[in-house]
Amino acid sequence: MRYQFQSEYGNIPFKPRLFTDAIKTLIVINFGLWVLSTLGENQIDLSVIFGLSPETVWPKIWQPITYMFIHGGFWHVAINMFVLWMFGSEMETIWGRQEFLKYYFLTGIGSGLVWLLVNAGSSSIILIGASGAVYGVLLAYGLMFPNRTVLLYFIIPVKVKWLVIFLGVVAFLSSMTSTTNISHLAHLSGMVIGYVYLKYAHHWKGVSVQFRRKVVNIKSQVEERKEQRKIMLRQEMNQILDKMNKSGYGGLSDYDKERLQEISKLFAEEEKKD
Repeated sequence: MRYQFQSEYGNIPFKPRLFTDAIKTLIVINFGLWVLSTLGENQIDLSVIFGLSPETVWPKIWQPITYMFIHGGFWHVAINMFVLWMFGSEMETIWGRQEFLKYYFLTGIGSGLVWLLVNAGSSSIILIGASGAVYGVLLAYGLMFPNRTVLLYFIIPVKVKWLVIFLGVVAFLSSMTSTTNISHLAHLSGMVIGYVYLKYAHHWKGVSVQFRRKVVNIKSQVEERKEQRKIMLRQEMNQILDKMNKSGYGGLSDYDKERLQEISKLFAEEEKKD
């Protein structure tokens, strides 16, 4: 995935089609769950079930994934989904749906796990929202198109690279000092995980390929040894059968009779496996 760091395709802002496949699915799910949580807020609190909590993540092991789809209010989900659409649409168009979703969940789940480790042992605290993944997508867009200009608050023109750096610094400083209910640590983690993945993905793929080659080589060696053993057993069996043809079964030694039974049993077991 070296292409994540290529230069932008010009400085003209990209105009995505209305919704790419993955973006459309993510937005529908996020808004759908927000509507359900709003309509049923007096009956059931979805954040308790699907939000990420150090206190309940075990046995609710789905929380590191599902917390990304639960939001605290309309503006929380609306802003996250708007930023995801604005910056994620072109990334999905370039990467493809599968690669985009892999990156989205990697940064989202990863940032949640980092938050979980930092807050291990805490009680009555729940993390919700897709911000970690969204910040990861924003980081990827900044690496791909650093010199593109976007309008901050629809008014102030700023290059994407400066916007990403600014948001990263704010997230870092806020994660050190903030006492608000906004998880700046999750934002920062999403960006860091995204950067590490994009920078070293090609290296990890190379390691993965080498590992798979070693596994294949080991399997080949094991199969080769099995075949060699079969050949040796067949040769030994043929020698015993030759003796039996000349002098009959009674002319075989006790060792030959025992070996004939053992080898016959081994071949019978191999045939059952096949």
